[in-house]
Amino acid sequence: MSAAAGTPRASKALIEAIREALRQLAVAEKAEPMRSYMKSEMPYLGVQTPYHRKACKRLFRDHRLETFEAWRDTVLALFRGARYREERYCALNLVNDSSYREFQDLPALPMIREIIVTGAWWDLVDNIAPYRLGDLLDRHPRKMAKTLRDWARSDDIWERRAAIISQLKRKASTDLELLYDAIEPSLGEREFFLRKGIGWALREHAKTDPEEVKRYVRSERRRLSRLSQREALRNVLSATELTHFLAGGE
Repeated sequence: MSAAAGTPRASKALIEAIREALRQLAVAEKAEPMRSYMKSEMPYLGVQTPYHRKACKRLFRDHRLETFEAWRDTVLALFRGARYREERYCALNLVNDSSYREFQDLPALPMIREIIVTGAWWDLVDNIAPYRLGDLLDRHPRKMAKTLRDWARSDDIWERRAAIISQLKRKASTDLELLYDAIEPSLGEREFFLRKGIGWALREHAKTDPEEVKRYVRSERRRLSRLSQREALRNVLSATELTHFLAGGE
């Protein structure tokens, strides 16, 4: 089945306008270095983030999507049918656009999950999970807490990473029990993106409650990887203190 076949309400006009804008903004000599840096199998056009975001803002105003179904289907058609990675970035811009806040609710969760699982790389997952999942957790704490605990035990590493980093933007509203429950199933994993995600989530919470993060890392130091420990504590311990801690000291 083609992407279009599964997205009947997609705005072809907006999708074509995005593709045309990207072609006009493309800098050919940047394309291969961008692809190489991201280790992407999908090619790049060579459009840097500030430029595609600015173009998208303008095009989203010019091609307003009036229904949830049109918004969702346009996102999915653009994401699934992408020939260049910047098209997927534009799909994420549409997912996160503040003018569609009324649509960014639980009915959007299957779409968000599809992007996470099929995108399956940090540049895509990290630009949707902390925003959309964190916002859904604010709106529907009980339901989303259950969902995120389920994702944290998934066989898919990107669902796991998404659950772990879902509260990056919540600051004092962070549900610590949920954060630790999301981390727990991945503590023994050797996968880099899980270890890095754990460290990142803890480091962000340390900006709000450094003593709690230090307590947690000390209590779990036998199970937390050195990478996770280093990331979690690098802004709350001096370089000397961190080296001493990682060497086994207190």
